[in-house]
Formats: sequence, structure tokens, C-alpha cells
Amino acid sequence: MNESMSQSILETETDPAGAPPPPGHRIPVHLRYLTMFVCIPLMAFATAFFGCLSLVCGLWDRSGRQQHLVARIWAAAMLRSSFSPVRIVGAEKLKNYPVAVYASNHLSYMDTPALFAKLPFQFRILAKQNLWKVPFVGWYLNRSGQVPIDSGSSRSAVAGLLRGVAALKAGMPLVLFPEGSRSPDGHMHDAHSGCAFMALRAGVPLVPLALIGTYELLPIHVYSLRPRPLMIIVGDPIPTAGLTTRDADALTVRLYDEISKMYYQYSDFTAKPVADSHNATPGA
Repeated sequence: MNESMSQSILETETDPAGAPPPPGHRIPVHLRYLTMFVCIPLMAFATAFFGCLSLVCGLWDRSGRQQHLVARIWAAAMLRSSFSPVRIVGAEKLKNYPVAVYASNHLSYMDTPALFAKLPFQFRILAKQNLWKVPFVGWYLNRSGQVPIDSGSSRSAVAGLLRGVAALKAGMPLVLFPEGSRSPDGHMHDAHSGCAFMALRAGVPLVPLALIGTYELLPIHVYSLRPRPLMIIVGDPIPTAGLTTRDADALTVRLYDEISKMYYQYSDFTAKPVADSHNATPGA
């Protein structure tokens, strides 16, 4: 169905070299068995079933609405299979900005299901272009109108960002991870300026989102679930009116600070000082 779950289902509790989970993430035996014999089979079935259903819908659904609905149901099934309910705080703010760049911190493979399940509107994501070559995953991404991006070169990356701008100008909101990759330790890390660049080019606001609890549920390189309640915090929109792409770096700093403030307010982590954690190069 997407990058996150296609990888999480195929990978095991240890890395390919057979190393144990990182220190601090020792998983109790009963949670390993729960993951292995209950959660993974349910997730695999949900991904296969709803993935096939989405592909069927894609035969006639050029707008992507039906496929997005299927993805929302799939995401809800994934969360139920992980025994981790999600609560959204500040949902009323989402109604005021139908077209915007929604930017979230990135903690876990479970971030994507949480966002698909709880954001009450159709949106597009940016995904690595090589995923379009993966059977089922690529077919879904292509038929549902998601935006490919190739970071192999600056020119290719900018071309992907411009495709995102085109989606925004066509009235489709984007949901993105400015950090680009999952957090290795549960803390906020470098933010790229691609989100700000697209928002500025399209003339739409940036809406910060903070995911809470997904790192504890499924940290990077750990493939046993630790069920817990999750949260999505919706921040106040950051306007882009009157700004140009020259302001992308400053806007990225502001976006990062807003997400970081919400994350450390609601999570169990304490903010650590960072001298300069913002990448000024446009990227996803």
C-alpha cells in the first residue's frame, strides 16, 4: 500500500546482519509474540486486501477519491491491528485551510497510517521515485496520483518539488515529512526546505503537525510493536503571503520550531539544544 508498511512487514526484529535491537528498545517476549502472531498477520492481510481493492478502484477512479477512502480504511485497520488508538488535537484548524502544505515530524513507519486515518480530507504525498517500480506499491502510487521525487540530483529533486507545486495549484493539499527520514532517537532532526519552497511557490500556508507516540510504538530498526495511545497535534498555520522563495530557509526554521515546540510539549522527550538543525537546500 505504501513504503512504510511494505517495508515493515517484510523486515524482521533485527537488521540484516542479525544485530539485536538498539539499546533501550529491548522488547518483552509477550510483545514479540503479539507482534509476530497477531499484529503482523493482521497488517499483512489488511495491506494485501485493501491494496488490491485500491488497484481495482484505480481502474476508473482518476480523481483518487475512492482510492484515498480505501487508504483511510486501511490505515484505520493498521492502527487497530497495532492496538494503538489515535487522538487528534486541534482538528478544527484543519477546516480553515482546504489547500495547504501539512508538515509533520517523522518518527516511525506508523506515522503514515496515523495521518491517513485521521486527516479528514484527500491529500497527496511525495514518495521516492524508485517506489514506482515496486509491484502493487508503485501501481497504487501511480494510480492514486501521488507525487514522485528523485533526490539523485538537484535538478531531479527540484522537478519533483515543482510537481508538488502543481498539485497544490490544482487544489490538492500535500502531507509531507520535512525531516525526510525517520528519527533515529525520538528527537527532532534536520528539516529540509522543500516544504517551504512548495508552499511559497503555490502561495498556500504551511500547517505544522506533531506526531506523538509513534516512535515508542515502533522505533527505527525495531520491528516489535509496543501498543500505546497516539496523538496528532495540529498547529496554527504559517502564512506565506507576501513572501518569495528567497524566504524558504527562514520559513523552514519557523516551521521546524513550531513542530518542535508542540512535539516536546506533548511527548515524553525533552528538547535538546541544537545549534543549527535546518538544512537550507530545497528537498523533500
